[in-house]
Amino acid sequence: MLTGKQKRFLRSKAHHLKPIFQVGKVGVNENMIVQVNEALEKRELIKVSILQNCMDDKETVSEELQAGTNSEIVQIIGNNIVLYKESEENKQIELP
Repeated sequence: MLTGKQKRFLRSKAHHLKPIFQVGKVGVNENMIVQVNEALEKRELIKVSILQNCMDDKETVSEELQAGTNSEIVQIIGNNIVLYKESEENKQIELP
């Protein structure tokens, strides 16, 4: 569980990031969870964009991604979700 200070720090790091995944009409599926998990292992902090045609609401999508990847939701802003998961091999971000 992230503290408020850690979330603030991660939000500042994620500000300049572009979304690398998009959730569309199909929603979250197993293949997407595997790919997001691999990206989190490489980068630790990613943005996921939710498209207009997505049938699920952003809270549902974020909870499915969080549960599937065992990551932390840093922020949901607009149609973007910021996820963080500490990398086991490629540790780059040092939390305060």
